[in-house]
Amino acid sequence: MRSLSIASTGMLAQQTNVDVISNNIANMNTTAYKRQRAEFQDLLYQQVSRPGAESSPDGNRVPTGIQIGAGVRTGGVYRINEQGAATSTSNPYDMEIEGPGYFQIILPSGETAYTRAGSFQPNDQGELVTSDGYRVEPPITLPQGVLDTVISKTGLVQVKLANQTNLQTVGQLQLATFVNEAGLEAKGSNLFMETEASGQPTIADPGEPGFGTVSQGFLEASNVNPVSEITSLISAQRAYEMNSRVVKTADEMLSTTTQLH
Repeated sequence: MRSLSIASTGMLAQQTNVDVISNNIANMNTTAYKRQRAEFQDLLYQQVSRPGAESSPDGNRVPTGIQIGAGVRTGGVYRINEQGAATSTSNPYDMEIEGPGYFQIILPSGETAYTRAGSFQPNDQGELVTSDGYRVEPPITLPQGVLDTVISKTGLVQVKLANQTNLQTVGQLQLATFVNEAGLEAKGSNLFMETEASGQPTIADPGEPGFGTVSQGFLEASNVNPVSEITSLISAQRAYEMNSRVVKTADEMLSTTTQLH
């Protein structure tokens, strides 16, 4: 009986769906988190009677045929990269990207990771780093005795020092964009890695054509919509229950068959 295996694929697919939704809900307050969505595809069909096959010597053809599906599978889980809301933090080292782009981060391995979570702080050397201590690329080093830090929309970092009237430029932030952002590999800690699917990064200053700008003192909030996620969760739960009902019905039909004499 095919219905048992078909319903089992449906239950597995909805389990994956719930996993994705639960991860979205868990990251409702994660800086710059992008919600994900599971996409499903139907499985191969068994061709009991192929459409268009001849049904008689006179050339009559079967109009629809008989095709029985084998169920469903998860085709992919992709990120929805719409802009999250801006949240004011009053921290001069917090930065939000308004528009396309990622900050570049140097990992301990020397590899470059990418993030939209611009919650930075200076370390003991004055270098601008993430909450995990990973250095921003290009490197931004703040001198001692900084009274104020100003970061422009175009990523120019300037500081005001004691006994100086003019601002001193200490670095220039740059952003990276990708042809296919959905192809980036999520590594956790708000970091992404380049893959063959994402393509190589294009690097430029904020505000250049095709690149977003930087807002100092703000962070990008998660783009998860709680109402939408709860609605999707209820829908996934109902679909799971319906598939489990199919399994129960198929089991009852098999039980009836075994009782025949």
